[in-house]
Amino acid sequence: MTTIEEFAAGFGEEPGYLDYGRVGPLSRAVHAEVLGQYEMLAKARFGTVDRMHAESGRVREAVSALTGFPVGRIAFQPNASTGLMHAAFGLTGGEVLLSPAEFPSVTYAAARAAQAMHVVTPVWLETDHGRVTPAQIKQQITDATSAVMVSLVDSRTGYLADIDGIRQVIGDRLLIVDAIQGFGVVDAPFEVADVVVSGGQKWTRAGWGTGFLALSERAVEHLTPVFSGWVGTGAGERWDEVVEPARDASAFTVSNPDPVAEARFAAALEEVAAVGVPAISAAISELVEQVIDLADEFAVPVASSRNAAERAGIVVLEPLPEQLTVLAASLFNHGVTAKVRERSARISVHAGTTEETIDMLRAALTSYASAT
Repeated sequence: MTTIEEFAAGFGEEPGYLDYGRVGPLSRAVHAEVLGQYEMLAKARFGTVDRMHAESGRVREAVSALTGFPVGRIAFQPNASTGLMHAAFGLTGGEVLLSPAEFPSVTYAAARAAQAMHVVTPVWLETDHGRVTPAQIKQQITDATSAVMVSLVDSRTGYLADIDGIRQVIGDRLLIVDAIQGFGVVDAPFEVADVVVSGGQKWTRAGWGTGFLALSERAVEHLTPVFSGWVGTGAGERWDEVVEPARDASAFTVSNPDPVAEARFAAALEEVAAVGVPAISAAISELVEQVIDLADEFAVPVASSRNAAERAGIVVLEPLPEQLTVLAASLFNHGVTAKVRERSARISVHAGTTEETIDMLRAALTSYASAT
């Protein structure tokens, strides 16, 4: 096992970085993996290329360790959006219930599937300021609902969805979870979902071009692999015939993945598993408390939840509209990297966020308070 201090030592980014909700800079372990993999590819010694393709099994085992899904029901994906498209296009009928305030990867997957396949209908869930709760789903679900799509952690509000509660409300309907804003840092009951999708460029710090699609047995039975290439047959390189898709997650693949990307993702997930998600989550929770305390100290309104059970690593600051520009300028002038939108500034902390970074945020908020 790795201690949380050892895990935090693997963060190599410059002080002031608070934007893991957009992208997590590569961990030192992932960086080392990249260098090693590309060195092998550059030399191409005898047997090297075949060895690199073994990363497919490694990454699926790493995903399995963190999600609880069997290796055979996990497929590597180049990003979360592709996995969501596979899931949405694979639905075979009925209505899919989702919030219009979800991140566009979710809403576009449902809408494009409806437009192209004409077998499912998106039904837009009315929410409490974008927060999807079991109670709201219970009020709006119908007999025609065949699936529910939801983000584990909402990208805009930082709200941590109760996917266990949602499962209890929806019964045997398919539950599709976009886990990208919480995977690797939230100790979530992924086993209650039928589809779990994530990318590795954010909280797991594996870089772009990484992700996965994990399916329950029910999802394998009910989803149609619409985009299924020759590698999705499980039959190897077959010529002169077209073979039916495999009856597992590999059916939801089009071509051979990038083995270097698989290795990066595997290295990142192995690093997370070594310390444990609960330890990472606890460290992040303490840092979130520090950020909220700073916001309160300088009278910056916090729009995200203060309840530890309803949040992950995101704190949303929402000053008056005329003061947001001042806040953005203060963050920029003090070297703090954060996501500023039209109405808010999103602060994303991680287990490796340093005291120096928190001090830089304090300095930025001090300037903001002085200016306003």
